[in-house]
Amino acid sequence: MSLSYKRVVLKLSGEALSGGKGHGLDDEVIAKICEAIKKVHNMGMEMAIVVGGGNFWRGRTGVNIDRSTSDTMGMLGTTINALRLQSGLESIGVDTRVQTAIEMREVAEPFIRRRAIRHLEKNRVVIFAAGTGLPYFSTDTTSALRAAEIDADVILVGKTGTDGIYNKDPNKFDDAEKFDQLNYIDILNLQLTVMDSTAITMCMDNEIELVVFGIDDPKNLIRVAQGEKLGTIVKGA
Repeated sequence: MSLSYKRVVLKLSGEALSGGKGHGLDDEVIAKICEAIKKVHNMGMEMAIVVGGGNFWRGRTGVNIDRSTSDTMGMLGTTINALRLQSGLESIGVDTRVQTAIEMREVAEPFIRRRAIRHLEKNRVVIFAAGTGLPYFSTDTTSALRAAEIDADVILVGKTGTDGIYNKDPNKFDDAEKFDQLNYIDILNLQLTVMDSTAITMCMDNEIELVVFGIDDPKNLIRVAQGEKLGTIVKGA
């Protein structure tokens, strides 16, 4: 079956790697995610990944720590997750590079746009770590920024605990209604929390499509890549 996209950014939360525990890393879950990524990658899709760090640290929740320092701690958490994903992918034969927005040359490459694109062209998975390298910006915004920089066709947003965008939290409200498709203005006007407003605005300005789907079953990534109608599509102003 043919792929719906050529080049994508896959956005994963740190919690997606924790297996529902909300913290730390779950090797079994990570192995399943890596297998799904491998299958899509082997079908010819160029894939970059942005992973959050909430399973280790959330910058905005720091107590008695200035926000800049707290956000930097969060960036380091994303790097731990990126290195773990890299190890998981390479153990099953997927050539992978980690690029960080904060230089740490002993463990990863610095982010260089042209080098990242070249890796993708050479059939390597690229994992972008350490967010944007700046405080006050989330990994949601990183996803939008990197997608624009590498000219990705779409951002695939893998969510835990939900299978798309709803008008209210489906885990709390039985009458929550799922959206099949939205535009960016809808998300901003309805104050839906799929991504932060900076990321949504950047996607809108750069005409980057989003597909928000559930990653609790990693095989959903394969289904989305093949064009199956899962989750919620976001496009258009």
